[in-house]
Amino acid sequence: MTDMTSDTTVTTVTASASGTWKLGDRTVHRIGFGAMRLPQTGPALMPDAVPRDREQALRVLRRAVELGVNHIDTAAFYFSPLRSANELINRALAPYADDLVIATKVGPARGPDGQWTEHARTPAGLRAQVEENLRQLGRDHLDLVNLRILGTDSIAERFGALAELQQAGLIRRLGLSNIHPHQLAEARTIAPVTCVQNPYGIGASAAQDELLRLCGEQGIAFVPFYAIAGDGRQGGAGATEPAQVQAVAEAHGISTAQVRLAWTLHRGPHVLAIPGTGDVAHLEDNIAAGAVRLTAEELALLDQAHTG
Repeated sequence: MTDMTSDTTVTTVTASASGTWKLGDRTVHRIGFGAMRLPQTGPALMPDAVPRDREQALRVLRRAVELGVNHIDTAAFYFSPLRSANELINRALAPYADDLVIATKVGPARGPDGQWTEHARTPAGLRAQVEENLRQLGRDHLDLVNLRILGTDSIAERFGALAELQQAGLIRRLGLSNIHPHQLAEARTIAPVTCVQNPYGIGASAAQDELLRLCGEQGIAFVPFYAIAGDGRQGGAGATEPAQVQAVAEAHGISTAQVRLAWTLHRGPHVLAIPGTGDVAHLEDNIAAGAVRLTAEELALLDQAHTG
């Protein structure tokens, strides 16, 4: 529910209702926007995805910024035939506002046909991905680059390569994605870590709870992905919801997706949200979730759904 209505006024909820946190030296609203769903309709990251209407995608991005979103998450591998998330962002938002933080990620790679290829694991491969993001976004530096990981092996060489690009001025801040606690500790011996992006939401594992806690202790932003979709991942949220989530949604007169986002934000002041959509109405609902305040009883009920 995006509008709060009285007899005489209608007030649109903006991202400021979610509060703020710092990504390095930049203050952002805790509700941001994830661009993964922008380039296509239906499941993301599919070679045969149906491209989204270009004007619709541009409207979503411009409306997000109008509503105070100043943290956008993207990647060069977010594309469908005819559409690229980075180039849509460039078209919709450049010249970029001074307070806008655009975070991207490197590591995963897709070929021109949309099929996944081998992760970039060498300094040269990672630099090529950084330069591709710079080109697509039309920038001379990247605000924040997350190193996306598969597996549990050492990340020292890869994170060190990004730290060198940071020293060279191509990157302002560094983060990590899809990592384990020992990899966070390893990275912090190389360069400051601004944020951690991991899958998280109601029903996430105890290991992800622990990583969220560690980030809070260390003053690192924790940025969940799939907070709404859960196990649906890039396919989107499933049709069924735990009874506890449904009960809280009904009590507030909001959607279960908004409940999931609100619960996530209640997990700690360092937790940011980056829900994605290609629909303006869904965007406004996601942003409005930042204004939802859950009672202790409601949080306890949702924690039951979380731990199963």
